[in-house]
Amino acid sequence: MDLGAFDALATSYAGVRRRATEGDLRWQCRGRLVARRLDDDHVVVRVPFDVRDVLLRTAPAVFSVPSRFTKHMMVVADLTADGADDAVADAVESAWRHTGEDLPEVEPAETTDTVSRGGAR
Repeated sequence: MDLGAFDALATSYAGVRRRATEGDLRWQCRGRLVARRLDDDHVVVRVPFDVRDVLLRTAPAVFSVPSRFTKHMMVVADLTADGADDAVADAVESAWRHTGEDLPEVEPAETTDTVSRGGAR
């Protein structure tokens, strides 16, 4: 997965918007952080501690927690690691759901390409 694929994944969820300010790329939903870019190969995803523990256990090649994030609900994802696609997708979904846990639940936005499916243009 590259940063472009990560952007497409993150913004496929309802309400998630990419923000870019002074070289800082971040994805937010309802004003809450979902993820932010650390560099071209790494993003930090905001997930609950219990989810972070599961991600670290099930995909240790993809996820890590640097000491500066130990006390925060954050996990670093290596987008270039083997198995990153599915693992990162799980993390982003969890982050998205966490942003709205006190709000009515909404489903991920549907993405359709009507031209390639032969539909109306």
